[in-house]
Amino acid sequence: MNESERIADQLHRAYHGKAWHGPSLKEALEGVSAGTALAKPFPDAHSIWELVHHLTAWIGEADATVRGKTYESLKGDRDWPPVTEISSPAWEQCLAHLERAEASLEETVRGFPPEKLGEGDRSCHALLNGVVQHNAYHAGQMILLKKAADGR
Repeated sequence: MNESERIADQLHRAYHGKAWHGPSLKEALEGVSAGTALAKPFPDAHSIWELVHHLTAWIGEADATVRGKTYESLKGDRDWPPVTEISSPAWEQCLAHLERAEASLEETVRGFPPEKLGEGDRSCHALLNGVVQHNAYHAGQMILLKKAADGR
């Protein structure tokens, strides 16, 4: 297994399951309804829905960067895209968009030449490992938000 394949494996585990750190992003989102996704049990925290938009944006940015786009740090609405449509179907579409973005990134990384991963803070290597960590971090937040929204 080369380094690109190892990173793709870590992306897959952090998103789908069998991650060393605990529940994956998909596991954290299991059973989350549109109402729970919108809930803000902590006044200054983002909702689960906002977190999903944020994660989708960064996964998409990483995918585009690996495909050749110049890497840029997301800001404003590109970093935290607003939730504009609120319904159960919109929530299901939001989750499907996240799933497609993740699948695309994993596929792109699996075929990425390891020698092009680079080194340093602005390298593809750092960005992709950052996405793994980012997914794990926000999965933990979602678990807490879900428990708080459910009154547990």
